[in-house]
Amino acid sequence: MKYAFWIMLMIVAGLFSCEGEQEPNEVNLSKNEFGPYFYPYDTVPKVYVYRDLVSGLEEEFHRVFSINDSEGKHIVVEVYKSDGRITEALNYGLDSLLLIDHMVVDRNLKNTKAELFKNKLIPASKTDKASFVSRFSGISDSTLFLKEVDRIYSKTKDIDIMGKKVSAVVFDDHVRLTLFNPFSKQENVANWEMVNYFAKGYGLVEWHTPNRDVHYRLEKIIPQDEFVNLMSNL
Repeated sequence: MKYAFWIMLMIVAGLFSCEGEQEPNEVNLSKNEFGPYFYPYDTVPKVYVYRDLVSGLEEEFHRVFSINDSEGKHIVVEVYKSDGRITEALNYGLDSLLLIDHMVVDRNLKNTKAELFKNKLIPASKTDKASFVSRFSGISDSTLFLKEVDRIYSKTKDIDIMGKKVSAVVFDDHVRLTLFNPFSKQENVANWEMVNYFAKGYGLVEWHTPNRDVHYRLEKIIPQDEFVNLMSNL
């Protein structure tokens, strides 16, 4: 397991582009109104550990790192499940916070770029609506997934994260996931709502459904080597 994890980590890190010169940590220079609430630009990878507050047992890991290359400065967020499986990676341009790439792990456990039809997951302002549409492989050779997210600003509030009170913006999401067969025209559709909290100086720190039957919150931030050691011992 540990060797497979190392290989997967290196492949995903290089999927988007090679990192340029390392540079000192700096504040988020995004022109987006919500830039201060997004992940700080930092070329040193960090791993956000989120706890499932419903069962208390499950965790989700987001590996966050920044790149400066020919495409400019961007921030990559990779999503891992408790068992170390990577499920997707989102590559945000720092200036606008628009998505450059969306990577998913397909049914054959291969990293593939999804087709992005709409590439905005962070609204540009409090009055803007962000729309994201991505198409990728389904559960069989003949099926595809279409994921659609509409996100709007709800409010700004102080929340407690890791023992600190921080300012956070709250976004309301409407999510639609369609599994369809383009040949038979058959499809299955699921819709749900999600509430997301982005804290100033941190990025995503919490998310839950309106009735909180799904609820995750940031528990700690760890260095990459600690994460690799943790996953290698599974």
